[in-house]
Formats: sequence, structure tokens, C-alpha cells
Amino acid sequence: MLAALVLIHLAVTISHGSAHTAAGVGLGPAGMAFVFTVIIVGPLAGLLWMLMSPRQGAWLIALTMTGALIFGLVNHFIIAGADRVDHVAAASRVWFGSTAALLVLTEAAGAVMAVACERQAARRIA
Repeated sequence: MLAALVLIHLAVTISHGSAHTAAGVGLGPAGMAFVFTVIIVGPLAGLLWMLMSPRQGAWLIALTMTGALIFGLVNHFIIAGADRVDHVAAASRVWFGSTAALLVLTEAAGAVMAVACERQAARRIA
């Protein structure tokens, strides 16, 4: 289930990136680096790592999903700016806001599920 959630998160992330483009909301170099390394690559790398080391892979997913969740909450719902859902151009607001909300859901669920997977793997080892 965790693998499915990571892949759903990737699909939502791609859709949200398209919403960014449609809305004309760009990210700076630091934001793009964070999105690429933490939000996109991190959970996928965690899945691969789980094949060799389930506990460490699950922790990587939990940490990157938590980082992504904080980044998204702050930028989409808290800080006033072009990336906040209520500041996006009206024509793109529904798509942008919907995918931002789906990111919150998938990232929160992914973080919780990854911790549960890590705990389950720890019990198998003990």
C-alpha cells in the first residue's frame, strides 16, 4: 500500500506542477531543488531502499513526505504569495487548489504509513 501511495503522490505532484505552469506560478532555484530532491526523488528512493533495508527506506519516505507536507502547507496555505492557493489566477485556482489539497492528503498519509511500515519491519527484526 505504501508503494501505491508513493506512486499516487508522484502523479499528484506531476499534475500540481502542470497547474503551476498553467497558473504562471514559478519557483526559484531553491524551491525547484527542494521539489526535485525531497518531493519527487526522496519517496521514490525510499521505495527502492526498502527493497534492501525496509526500515531505512521507510524512514526516508516518512522524512521526505513530512518535509514535502510542511513545504506545501507553508507555501500553499500559510505564506502570502503567488504560490498560495487563494492568490493563484482564478482560471487555474480550482486545479491548483485541488492538487495542493491532494498533496497534503497523500503526504500526510504517506508519512504516517511509512512510520507504520518501519515499526512493522522493526518488530520482524526483534
